[in-house]
Amino acid sequence: MRTHPELSETSSSIYQVTRQIALAFATFAPRRPQPGFGILDTSVYNTRVRPGDLDIYVHVNNAVYLNMMDSGRAHFIADLDGYKLLNPRGWYPVVAASSVTYRRSLLLGQQAQVRTRIVGWDPRIVYLEQEIYHREQLAARAIIAGRFLAKKGGKVPAPDVMALFDGPTTSPELPADVAGWARAVGVAYRPPSPSSTPEQ
Repeated sequence: MRTHPELSETSSSIYQVTRQIALAFATFAPRRPQPGFGILDTSVYNTRVRPGDLDIYVHVNNAVYLNMMDSGRAHFIADLDGYKLLNPRGWYPVVAASSVTYRRSLLLGQQAQVRTRIVGWDPRIVYLEQEIYHREQLAARAIIAGRFLAKKGGKVPAPDVMALFDGPTTSPELPADVAGWARAVGVAYRPPSPSSTPEQ
């Protein structure tokens, strides 16, 4: 039986909206914080591949991996009980840059586990690694450069965010591939010269 293209597009759009609703719930009605969870611990979020996640080759669409990772970062903050600290200050996270490597296809009905962890920071950027697994097999890996903004305007220095979460005063050394990527995409911190305006 043939499927009408407009119906297929409508179905896909519905499932994409469902992903956005899941992200909204993860952000505005977050799950319970994890006792003892620290800023350098790994957060785990489990989901399952839905019909609307698939592309025309019946694999998970590349953009869906990013949707899953969006929710993974929201759950990471929830595990820290972070919204209780961020919201009164009007601070919120945004992605400054990202890079994804796709290693294995995910198929309809398969369970996907999103693992999120902070690997380091500089005066501006918080660097995260996110990995998606199916049965301990890596499907995708992303490097994320995140920033925190203030609703009243301005950018929040990464060390201030780490201090808010009782994190270490100094960052762990960035993995070589993350540091190299940050330089390549232009997000790595560059100390200002004496005659220049400090970088924001």
